[in-house]
Amino acid sequence: MKEQILKKAAGMFLTLGVKSVTMDEIAAELGISKKTIYAHFPTKTKLIDATANYVFETISSGIESIKEENKDPIEELFAIKNFACTHLKDEKSSPQHQLQKYYPRTYFSIREKQRKVMEELTRQNLQKGIKTEVYRSDLPVEFISRIYFIGMLGIKDDVHFPEPEFSTNQLTEMHLEYHLRAIVTPKGLKKLETLLNQSSKK
Repeated sequence: MKEQILKKAAGMFLTLGVKSVTMDEIAAELGISKKTIYAHFPTKTKLIDATANYVFETISSGIESIKEENKDPIEELFAIKNFACTHLKDEKSSPQHQLQKYYPRTYFSIREKQRKVMEELTRQNLQKGIKTEVYRSDLPVEFISRIYFIGMLGIKDDVHFPEPEFSTNQLTEMHLEYHLRAIVTPKGLKKLETLLNQSSKK
């Protein structure tokens, strides 16, 4: 039951926002009593903390699975981008912004975990791309691994990128293209343009 609660809460929080969803609504969606939820999660704060970690672990596990497929470095980043966007439901209600505003302790804990995962992912991806000659050999790997993550945080800023003007999928795609165009070799550029062309047709 605990897993079911986390899965349902995650879907509702991502779709509607952590502030908007009540424990009563989660219970109603699951067809259980609110008391059952409280037996596993004594407060809404504890449920939100557990749900944020559940989403983080789900996405991290998916990223690891993609990495194990040993794809071309550029294909790998596109696959991870598509996987993350699917699981985050396009974040229509800016759950990350709400989490930061109303549950800052959870937000900063998850952000630090995301930073470690994404910087290491980017570092490994860059090294693989340099080795396979789709990325330039002169890249400052440590700088790029950090600036790429900072850019990911930046595109979630709804002051600079308000929701009606930009969707999360659109921003993520543009950010990835911006990142890759700065680091690819002519060989990598051909691969990138092929993937961008395929993506535009979907």
